[in-house]
Order: sequence, then structure tokens, then C-alpha cells
Amino acid sequence: MSLPAEVRRDTRAGRARDRIAETASLAAAVGLTWIVFAWIAPFDGPIGFVVLGYVLFLALYATLVSLDERGPAVRDRLAAVAIRGLAYLVVGTLVGIVGYTIWSGLRSLLHLNFFTQDLAVTQQLDPLSVGGILHAVVGTLEQIAMALAVVLPLGVVCAVFLTETRGAFTRFVRTVVEAMTALPSIVAGLFVYASLILTVGVPSSGFAASMAISVMMLPIIIRAADVVLRVVPGSLREASLALGASSWRTTWHVVLPTARSGLATAVILGTARGLGETSPVLITAGFTTNLALNPFDGPQVSLPLVTFNLIRSPYEGMVTRGYGAAAVLMVVVVVLFVIGRLVGRTRKGK
Repeated sequence: MSLPAEVRRDTRAGRARDRIAETASLAAAVGLTWIVFAWIAPFDGPIGFVVLGYVLFLALYATLVSLDERGPAVRDRLAAVAIRGLAYLVVGTLVGIVGYTIWSGLRSLLHLNFFTQDLAVTQQLDPLSVGGILHAVVGTLEQIAMALAVVLPLGVVCAVFLTETRGAFTRFVRTVVEAMTALPSIVAGLFVYASLILTVGVPSSGFAASMAISVMMLPIIIRAADVVLRVVPGSLREASLALGASSWRTTWHVVLPTARSGLATAVILGTARGLGETSPVLITAGFTTNLALNPFDGPQVSLPLVTFNLIRSPYEGMVTRGYGAAAVLMVVVVVLFVIGRLVGRTRKGK
């Protein structure tokens, strides 16, 4: 008696039957959610609509798949569509945030003076053809450059220390670094204000703001660089030491070049954290509407601080300028990200 042929389960993604089930489940979930919100329950708000619709979509999709598939296949399809749905939700949220910001500040971005002037002589009711955010762009670039000049060598050296050495002091330093990642930004600003401005006598300036920003960036870069350096294969270190190289030469010529792209990512993460800080800049550098080219003398603002102040204004023109400043800040982050990836790119064969 011959055994029946084994029927193998089709695990391929992108079947037409699955797409039909997904589309039908999505349409039914949207319709049921609308009925619940409009006729049955006193619910309101887009977040609740999305959450309830997503839950109903998964339930309906699992029901449809269970009509043709067995238990393992149902769980596999449900997990796959749940992961894709969350990915679409995250991407959609990101696109919505970026699009809303750019759309709200588009009128200010269309004026050249928005990039070439400051707000020194701009009044609340002036049109968008007057005033700009040049002082904020210059302040952001100068503060981030000074913060990177301090944080980059310290962060990489500390990460190398944590990776290449062992002992109780290493564990202590790693614990302190992990604790600093949760440090509130206002505390970093108060620390620099008390230690540099009140104690040493450094004036409120862009330099003081960069030191506060560096306190926020340092633990991010150390932790990310530490993880990257620990991924470097130990066989590379052993081969270098076996050829007679010292420990520091092995680190300099083998470990760091191997982890260059990862270190660039660590710097990007720290820079992104520093670019978004507002309260440390407000405490240590104050606020001004004038262009301050000298970061060591007088108040100096940044793009996040200008955005925060303009968005709170009751005047539509100022609010539009605030959204425009936020859009410029996103562009600066993207440009720095591209530069970091180009610097950390590894050539073929290297």
C-alpha cells in the first residue's frame, strides 16, 4: 500500500490569493470601524480609528486565511501581514509628519530672504518677504561643529577603552554611560550653566550651548561605537597581534578601519540627538533675533529654539516661519546623514 504524496505548504510571499484577502480584510475593517465610530460607540479621534481598524483587519484576515489554510499557515500569514502593516504604519506616520511640516512652512520656504536674513527687524505682522532664519542656521552649524570637535575623539576613545579593556573600572564606566543616555536635556543645560557660566565666568554664548549639547551627544556616540567595535571579529585582532603588532597599532590599523561605517552611524545618531535639543541652548546661550557669527561672545540661537519660539506665536506669519525652520532642520539632518554615510562608506576590496 503506497503512502499518499506529501502536500507541501506554500510559503512563498506575494500570492494573489493573499493580496485579495488583505484587500478585502482592509476594506471590511475600515467599514466596520466607521460604523462603530459613527453609529455604535461614542468614539472620536484618528488614533482610535487606526488602532481599532488595525485590530479588526488582523481578525478578519486571520478568519479569511483559516478558510483555506491550516493552523501553522494561518499564524505565518498573520505574522507576516502584521509586520508589514506595522511597517506601513511607521512609514506612513513619518511621511505624514514630514509632509505636514513642509506643507505648513512652504510659503516661507518660497522666499529667498527666509535663508539670507535674520529676524532682527522683523515685526509680528510683517509679511513673509521680510525676515528669515539665517541666524538660526549659522548658530546650529557652529554649535554642532564645536560639539562634534569635543565629542568625536572622546566618544571613540571611550568606546575603544570599553571594548579593548576588562576590569571593574570598565564596568563602572559602562554603567555611567548607560545612565547618561537617560539624562534629561534640561539637566545637561543646568550643569553647563552652573559649571561654566556661573563658576568659570564663560558668557552665555554658542560655545556654552555646544558644551551642553556635547553632554547629550557623548553617551549616544559611546554606546553606539561600543556596540560596533565589539562586532569586529576577534580573529582580526589575533592575526594582527600574531604578526607582532602592539595593541594600540592593532586598534588603530585594524579595529577602527574595520568598524568605520559603524562608527559613522554612531556619529550620525549622536549628531541627530544634538540637533534637536532646545532647552540646553535656551539656558546656556539665551535667545536673540540677530545674526551672531562669533559663538564665544553673546547669545546665539539654534533652529530647534527658533522653531519653538515661532510656533508659540499667535500670528500666522510667525507660525509659518516656525514650520519653515523645522523643515530646514530636517534638511540639515538629512544632509549630515548623507555626509556621514559617504565618510563611513567602505570601498570594494577594502
